[in-house]
Amino acid sequence: MWRYLIGAVAALLMVAAGTLWFTTRAGKPAPLLTPATPAAAQSEEAPLPDAAPEAPERTREQRRFGRYDKDEDGRITRAELLSPRRKAFAKLDTNGDGVLSFDEWVVKTAKKFDAADANRDGALTAAEFATTAPKRRQRPKCACPPAAKGDEES
Repeated sequence: MWRYLIGAVAALLMVAAGTLWFTTRAGKPAPLLTPATPAAAQSEEAPLPDAAPEAPERTREQRRFGRYDKDEDGRITRAELLSPRRKAFAKLDTNGDGVLSFDEWVVKTAKKFDAADANRDGALTAAEFATTAPKRRQRPKCACPPAAKGDEES
């Protein structure tokens, strides 16, 4: 009986010590950052650069994160993560009842197979299978508005 009592007291002491340790570590203030002095304040006659600075190229993972982060708050919520999947589900759910039946899935898959099977032999060759890959949309390099009629140069 004493062993159980001593074990329970030891467990409570370890929990209390762990809680105390974590709360004291979390309560430490972040180191203060000293603001950098602007370049214009350091020297009044600093030469201007020849070219305008450009934004750094984003990594593939940053671009992928940006596609999901619709409200651009630096966080991806569950709704933002599931949004593309809901659209894909809605395309397969032909009767709109919110349930994807096997028949709905088979119809979509059979149509895709029939469209890819060019020689109608009931099997896909490597070239035919390559046509089932999702088509990637080309993004325009510039989204410039059309020029007004008076602004055109001759």
